[in-house]
Amino acid sequence: MLNKKVKEIMTTDVITTTSDIDVVYAFEKLMKHKISSLPVVEDDKLVGIITATDVGHNLILDKYELGTTVDEIMIKSVITISPEDSIETAIKVMKEGNSSSSILNQLPVVEDGKLMGIISDGDIIQEIF
Repeated sequence: MLNKKVKEIMTTDVITTTSDIDVVYAFEKLMKHKISSLPVVEDDKLVGIITATDVGHNLILDKYELGTTVDEIMIKSVITISPEDSIETAIKVMKEGNSSSSILNQLPVVEDGKLMGIISDGDIIQEIF
């Protein structure tokens, strides 16, 4: 089961944003679709990611000025996984991939720089149980 490939369980209809969008609109998109992260894509290439936790926290603290764009706040060194990697590898990357003590709950699935899908902890849990 853990040897299955990521491409077999990943979500392929990924909701994304572009880097020129206002942070407030990007946050609204996160809330509307009830998702925890938005990959930032330009010409089908993954260029960054934003998370609901980071954006929401900073909006509450009023850290953004009117007109702040996704490009200004996105995480540019995104931790990703290949569609050919195993679910076990995805779990290890989620556990070890973040420099803080928190575990990543979603990983963009990328091949040759192109966003192919996203795999979440929920996808993995559903597969295992």
